[in-house]
Amino acid sequence: MVDFNIGGVISIIVFYVLILLVGIWAGKKKPPGEDDSEDVMLAGRSIGVFVGIFTMTATWVGGGYINGTAEIIFDKGIVWCQAPFGYALSLVFGGIFFANKMREEGYVTMLDPFQEVFGGRMGGLLFIPALLGEVFWSAATLAALGATLSVILNWEMELCVIVSACIAVFYTLFGGLYSVAYTDVVQLLCIFLGLWLCIPFAWNHEAVGKVEPEDMDWIGSVDGKWGYYFDYSLLLIFGGIPWQVYFQRVLSSKSGKKAQILSYIAAFGCVIMAVPPILVGVIAKSTDWNQTMYPGAKPIVPPHSAMILPIVLQYLTPSAVSFFGLGGVSAAVMSSADSSVLSASSMFARNVYKLILRPNASETEIIWVMRVGIFITGALSTVMALTIPTIYGLWGLSSDLVYCILFPQLCMVVHFKHHCNTYGSLAGYIVGLMVRLSGGEDVMKIPPLILYPGYNYETKEQMFPFRTLAMVMCGITVIVVSRFTKYLFESHILAPKWDVFKCVVNVPDDVQKFPTPPEGELTVMNSAAVQKYAATEEINEMNGRVNPALTLSDSDDEDAPPRATHKTRKRTTSTSQSGGGEGGKGAGGRGSVSSAAAGGPVREGSMSSARKANIITANGSKEGKIGQTSL
Repeated sequence: MVDFNIGGVISIIVFYVLILLVGIWAGKKKPPGEDDSEDVMLAGRSIGVFVGIFTMTATWVGGGYINGTAEIIFDKGIVWCQAPFGYALSLVFGGIFFANKMREEGYVTMLDPFQEVFGGRMGGLLFIPALLGEVFWSAATLAALGATLSVILNWEMELCVIVSACIAVFYTLFGGLYSVAYTDVVQLLCIFLGLWLCIPFAWNHEAVGKVEPEDMDWIGSVDGKWGYYFDYSLLLIFGGIPWQVYFQRVLSSKSGKKAQILSYIAAFGCVIMAVPPILVGVIAKSTDWNQTMYPGAKPIVPPHSAMILPIVLQYLTPSAVSFFGLGGVSAAVMSSADSSVLSASSMFARNVYKLILRPNASETEIIWVMRVGIFITGALSTVMALTIPTIYGLWGLSSDLVYCILFPQLCMVVHFKHHCNTYGSLAGYIVGLMVRLSGGEDVMKIPPLILYPGYNYETKEQMFPFRTLAMVMCGITVIVVSRFTKYLFESHILAPKWDVFKCVVNVPDDVQKFPTPPEGELTVMNSAAVQKYAATEEINEMNGRVNPALTLSDSDDEDAPPRATHKTRKRTTSTSQSGGGEGGKGAGGRGSVSSAAAGGPVREGSMSSARKANIITANGSKEGKIGQTSL
């Protein structure tokens, strides 16, 4: 019979129950009424500053963050602890270049701008690296929690990971972003208070020697691996931006400016929260483990070093103190897992299932698809957590494909959408993937296909920054192929019929990149070019898309019908109870019904009344009809 750590078991139960109760309480904050998938994903775009700071910081600070940081400090030294600082900088750059623009456009997920510019199917293809990133991140989180429980309960690592996954999936089903955001507040408080309470006791343990660098090398060195070091730094900084788990917080903020502020404060919070696990790694490095009750092999080497943080808390601190530290780590990891799993399931339910597979799916169906996606993502994450032994390796691997494929294309669709098209996106996707895979991946046991300059034959490591090369090649390919295909078609070198993606010249006037909604709904569809969403502070708080026919016209005459611009006529399609989906060649044509037909034009100042009327949005989240709209 295995001896259980009763104090540890109690701490796990207490903190799990605390997180669960907070999640259930937060779930009740959702406004009463019919369930809406956007409300589940974005908490009604109502996240305030206080909760926003905590949940944005918790975007990165979780089990993989604290366990992985302590692991890399113990194994290689602080110079290789790049992830906390890299991800903190990613929040800064994300706030500067993406947060405000993405929020003002009113997107629902990170993949929305991709599907608007490149079309639904290409957006679905780009979902794959986004999904893998979330799966690897969830796997690192589950591995960290499994490591913690294995130390506390003396169970096998595999059993602990499976139990952890079941708990995380079960908790995530209780609510959407409401629950996740408010549990993040408890999560960070548990980490901060729990770890800082344990550090003085661990530092003063009799087995811990001097922690000065001259006595114990916990600083480490690069040893000529500058190419690899540079590559990994850029991967963490810019590969930390194109994440749904980040943009889910951005898009749930009340405005773009607030999303920027939250990003900057969260970056500072990430650095502060990295201090306790860094100190734990330093303490572990300076400890003579033969003088402790640790029963494992000594010295502690990989893969056992992945559990160094719970080992320190368990064997270098009194039981009463480790109660808080171990419980806090477990609660933090569980709360982080639900964020990543929810993000992956949200993208699948909206950008793949709703906009590609089942355009007419009801809100209830979408929510159930999200729940199934939570189970599938949790299962995939569990498999990865069981097959890859290093938490820090999983943590870094999660950003690889995101950096090489998604980051350059996100830059294009957000800032340079007129210089890219679907042909360039597909070509960039293939080139970026091929260059990345050509360098191999030791964590995934993928051998290198190309030995880049500086290849280390002894350690079998690529010293050349091939990940950054893959990212740059992907971006260049998107631009070059997009311009080249545009030239071929517009110069009539290729006939319009060969524009198979229908994104250059073979574009019908009523082209729709997103599926047609049910007839009778006042809807604006996504199109080949990015449509403008509401940009005012008041309209920013609306969910989903805004019909251009319902915004302020150029004329000050309230009785004048709203004028449809050329872009509106060509790129949007509005349906009505009488016109259906076949009326006319464009949204501004006679076959479309504008707000005037429903009772007169709507000005920006009266948009709140339109909001109360449950105006239909492009994702079909509201079921109101034109006849029900009173403007």
